Amino acid sequence: MAVAVEVEESLAAKFPVLLPHLDERQRRLYLGSEARSLGHGGVEAVARAAGVSRQMVAAGVAELEGSGEPLGRARRPGGGRKKLADTDPGLRPALLALVDPASRGDPESPLMWTTKSVKHLSDELAAQGHACSPQTAWRLLRGQGFSTQANAKVTEGRRHPDRDAQFRYIAAQAKEHLAAGQPVISVDAKKKEQAGQYARAGREWRPGGDPVRVRDHSFADRDGGHAIPYGVYDVGANTGFVNVGTDGNTAALAVESVRRWWQLMGKDAYPDAERLLVTCDAGGSNGWRNRGWKAGLAELAQETGLQITVCHFPPGTSKWNKIEHRLFSQITLGWRGRPLTSYDVIINTISAVTTRTGLTVTAVLDDSPCPTGTQISDEQMKDIEDRLLTRHEFHGEWNYALLPVPRPAPEPGPAPVPARRCGQDTLNQPALTGMDPADLTALAAALEIPFRARREQRRYLRQGRARQRAEGASGGGSNRKLDLTGHVLALRLRQHLNLPGHVIGALLGADKTTISHATSLTQTLLAALPASQHPPAAPPPGHRLRTLDDLRDYAAGHGIIIPALNEAETPPHDTLTTRATPQTHLNLERLPSDNNAPSWS
Repeated sequence: MAVAVEVEESLAAKFPVLLPHLDERQRRLYLGSEARSLGHGGVEAVARAAGVSRQMVAAGVAELEGSGEPLGRARRPGGGRKKLADTDPGLRPALLALVDPASRGDPESPLMWTTKSVKHLSDELAAQGHACSPQTAWRLLRGQGFSTQANAKVTEGRRHPDRDAQFRYIAAQAKEHLAAGQPVISVDAKKKEQAGQYARAGREWRPGGDPVRVRDHSFADRDGGHAIPYGVYDVGANTGFVNVGTDGNTAALAVESVRRWWQLMGKDAYPDAERLLVTCDAGGSNGWRNRGWKAGLAELAQETGLQITVCHFPPGTSKWNKIEHRLFSQITLGWRGRPLTSYDVIINTISAVTTRTGLTVTAVLDDSPCPTGTQISDEQMKDIEDRLLTRHEFHGEWNYALLPVPRPAPEPGPAPVPARRCGQDTLNQPALTGMDPADLTALAAALEIPFRARREQRRYLRQGRARQRAEGASGGGSNRKLDLTGHVLALRLRQHLNLPGHVIGALLGADKTTISHATSLTQTLLAALPASQHPPAAPPPGHRLRTLDDLRDYAAGHGIIIPALNEAETPPHDTLTTRATPQTHLNLERLPSDNNAPSWS
């Protein structure tokens, strides 16, 4: 029996109101229930009234009768549009190839020099023929375990073999001092800060839409100043002291900061102290190589009567110094979102730093000059080493003590007699010349004949006749201070280490003018030598060596000892150099007119 037209019109009016609020399965079941209630012909009538296919209504009737899938799914498994990763098997491998960390070193990688955002990734995939939206790229990466990662500061660089042993040594020294009631301080300089209306990282509570107005750039103001907070953290008392310098970050500021801490806080907290342990990093104004740091502490030890022991952390491990995470981190938090407009703001914000563990901080302004370039002479350092400084047995360059009472001065020994020149065997080393010693000696032997031929030719052109020798005399010539091996050494020292002429002259016992002539002549002879006879040479090391002391330090690092040389006693000129005769103008009239003149090609 056909369904009445009035019933079908009633359903057509009711369906548009209810169906938009149902999901796919609910619509299917509802239409199936209406069709079952109408009986025969209900499926066709409901399909026409709802504007859907007859198959959808019939599927709803079947589900109500128990032949469909269980409740909880809107579609049967496998229904709906397939995922792109399934329809395009090459999409996922192409995406992983773009974000693979190993591809960062491949210059052919498409996204080598761009940010790997999902927008760039989807664009590159589309260019490779894989249709993919940024949202799909994001879902695929998340499904493969990827996430956006920031850099992790964990690489420490080259590790010293005694790194951990030095940590343990510092801990033992600190434990021993604290157990004896002696002060232990951790010192370091914080990053230099500009004083003025400059932006600071971080946020602070303020009325909405009313941020603090600061400069739109961070260039230093000519009229403004800067602050260098040098901190002293008392490990035993959990107190901080910050000396805010206004000049340079030098050893003078570091020593003055320790002095002020002792005068303002230390001597009252430790009235019976006889020793002081200072832990610091290995570089900067308080580095283990800094002579001004040692000289300043030696003076401070005599002023205070304290034996000052210094323990440096190994290179590259300054973040393990307690002041970094006990004091400086708290100062940075106190400065967040607050422009350091003046020195008063800097001092007051540092002094207001406290922690729940009881940290208190005192800050003072230090406007005393701390100029850079202060030199501590070798004689001053030798006196400090001999009388005021005691190095520990374990890494004495990192661990040492400054004495409050100087030791008696040692008896002066005989002054060493400076050598006139350095031996050629000492200079003929690969670290100094860039050549194997045997290759350099062979090169000098190969230049012997061209060197003699050039010398005889120049003499013939200058005197107009061949050399006159006594009967039976050898052809060795006069005794020269700079032989041909010395010529080649001078040239290689100049090319490999870029040494100045006066330094090479001091090494070889010659004047810098002689060295200049020797290097020019040797270079000319080498240019005429066949390339097959040129021995291999190492590239220059890139060090800037300008003095004998620089050369000694460099050579010592390669196990070469350069003896003391007397630069003042180098001869005024080499016997290879004749009197100043113009070499650019030849007296052609003195040449013989016949063809008996020897040829020196």
